[in-house]
Amino acid sequence: MNNENVLVITVDSEPSPYAEGLEAIQQLKKGKTVDEPAVVRFPNESQLTDVFNERTYTLLRVIRDEEPASIRETARLVGRDKKNVHEELTTLEALGVIRFEEDGRAKRPVFPYTELVVTPLAGTDGDGTPATP
Repeated sequence: MNNENVLVITVDSEPSPYAEGLEAIQQLKKGKTVDEPAVVRFPNESQLTDVFNERTYTLLRVIRDEEPASIRETARLVGRDKKNVHEELTTLEALGVIRFEEDGRAKRPVFPYTELVVTPLAGTDGDGTPATP
């Protein structure tokens, strides 16, 4: 796997779980490549699955494949209420998973990565405690 423009979602007890994903988004906005994969860490699997669920994957697929011009169009494409889609996309932006590009009054959601890897058990031995090397 080439690490350029890869986003890794994982469970880890890192004190600042979202910093790497946000930093990678900033690098991509500047037109720079990201040599290491961007990482968004969640403190536990429950929080990961609260954010990354079937609705989230559907949104990301639509954003990647259909390239909607606005949040409203994204909501129409997934058959969901605009307000709910806006809230979910705002959360994903805060985590560094997507970014918004301003187009007049519209905010176009963009998934700037070429690959998304979700590893919910990374760094643990299955019971929520860090795995020993």
